[in-house]
Amino acid sequence: MPVKVKIPTILRTLTDEQKEVVSEGATIREVIESLESQYPGIRERLLKNDEVHKFMNIYVNEDDIRFKDQLATTVQQSDTITILPAVAGG
Repeated sequence: MPVKVKIPTILRTLTDEQKEVVSEGATIREVIESLESQYPGIRERLLKNDEVHKFMNIYVNEDDIRFKDQLATTVQQSDTITILPAVAGG
């Protein structure tokens, strides 16, 4: 099923500068695999050792997938997935 994915500025070079793309999948893992087939190289920016990279945050609507089922978090057609890089300062 198609879902909207909001892409952060840092990853837009991989999505032809698109702020939002449409991807397919019933889980976050499937959506990421679909994104990879459309935009090669995006998976390695999102995942490390088959987990969400600690410097990336992925939300389904307002919910952080780290507090849900992580990559197995299910998505519906009406959902919006937001990818946000972690921000640190000092």
